[in-house]
Amino acid sequence: MPKPVRNATLDPEVDFHRIYRDLCEYEFPWDFNQALSFALFRTYAVPSIGRLLGRTHEFTERPQKRYDDTALLLEEVLIHGFDSAAGKAALRRINGMHRMYAISNDDMRYVLATFVVVPKRWIDDFGWRPLTAADVLASVRYYQALGRHMGITEVPDSYDSFASLMDDYEAEHFGYDEGGRRVADATLELVTTFYPRPLAPALRVFSRALMDPPLLAAFGYDEPGRTARALSRGALRLRARLVALLPPRRRPSLVRDMRRIRSYPDGLDVPAMGTFVPGCPVHRSSAAS
Repeated sequence: MPKPVRNATLDPEVDFHRIYRDLCEYEFPWDFNQALSFALFRTYAVPSIGRLLGRTHEFTERPQKRYDDTALLLEEVLIHGFDSAAGKAALRRINGMHRMYAISNDDMRYVLATFVVVPKRWIDDFGWRPLTAADVLASVRYYQALGRHMGITEVPDSYDSFASLMDDYEAEHFGYDEGGRRVADATLELVTTFYPRPLAPALRVFSRALMDPPLLAAFGYDEPGRTARALSRGALRLRARLVALLPPRRRPSLVRDMRRIRSYPDGLDVPAMGTFVPGCPVHRSSAAS
């Protein structure tokens, strides 16, 4: 008997935050984590984005912390909501980091689109069930709200519009850049540290096997081959069939509880997370001494 769809009776126009949060925490936690990580990875192939990230050296010199900060700050908003004190604190940090640099609205809209489109396509291919129309609409409404809180303008209002924006932007802008390649390499190396070291070579091939040809070309990566693609995708589809047989999750699966998150063993201090203009912030421990 198939597992029931959680929150099937909720209205995505009203309850979009709860629906989307439960998709990420209860129904597809592993899939959304992988897909959102891959969504960010795609953005490095846009030279204006990859070059900027390479110039900051944050992703190449401190990839673990950048991974942790991104995942944890976004999760703070997801868990607590846009209007909560915790959500607002996380949004201030996210917006503060972006305002340090001259990032175009077009690039910001594109990144937002990847957060909507890549998880939907990932779950179409590898999910234990397809997303419902309500699931997809809730995702759209959630990222429209996130876009408003980040000051992004001209945000699409439907999944199809988000998908067209992402595909068109990539077709026009994907290209090789040394900075973007360095950021991509550093990210892939970080991923290999999440698993036993002997698996690292296989993980590098597995990762490339999930990349489409335009993305591989933009980074200058070699094509992994038909066999590697078939085995990688087959393994993910086998996992989906096994997950479908498991009972519904009773407790949320949170990023903060994952062993791969390593930067904050003593707990989160959201106002001190992320990157700052040199000389800021004054950490609480420093201010007290």
